[in-house]
Amino acid sequence: MNILEALNWRYATKRMTGEKLDEALVNEIIEAARLAPTSAGLQPFHIVKISNPEIKKQIQPIAFGQPQIIESSHLLVFTSWDKITDEQIDSVYNYTNNERGVSNTATADTVAGLKQLFLTFTEEEQYHHTAKQAHIGMGVAIVAAAQLGVDATPMEGFNKEGLDEFLKLREKGLRSVTLLALGRRKTDEDWLFPLKKVRQPIEQFVTEIK
Repeated sequence: MNILEALNWRYATKRMTGEKLDEALVNEIIEAARLAPTSAGLQPFHIVKISNPEIKKQIQPIAFGQPQIIESSHLLVFTSWDKITDEQIDSVYNYTNNERGVSNTATADTVAGLKQLFLTFTEEEQYHHTAKQAHIGMGVAIVAAAQLGVDATPMEGFNKEGLDEFLKLREKGLRSVTLLALGRRKTDEDWLFPLKKVRQPIEQFVTEIK
């Protein structure tokens, strides 16, 4: 499938078969998210990959009983930094510069500017910024899944504080952002499957300025 065919094929699957996906497929979807663009290249998000049925069963009530949690092959928890510290910025740029074989002096002005910028943010604003980056990664993962013929259901309906506590995310400097259930659609039980995919007409969706 080309990208538009894949996006027309996909939908927010409501019921899944529980079929186990090939690990290589799941890892390819995660790799797509890893390669997603992020502001200033900070990549301030982290994915928790869950396939253990017992863990998913414990998460289901935190996600208001949604069946995809336990019917999925894998549940990806997109998390992001709870705040942006000077140490985190230094760590990212030191690693990047080392990988590129360039001196830290080459990015010194950028690093200083980022540190100054995020000083003007409250911690909650910093989290909202990093969470937006996690959403970009999730979007890329959804497209990758569609091209691979894997159903992917993004889910924001869950108790974030409850999931943070269950996965001990705050202890790692992280907060949950969104969930992505990966699996195979169960068409005979999914009310959404037979319905036409509907989006805004293109003339309503786009304003063109020439």
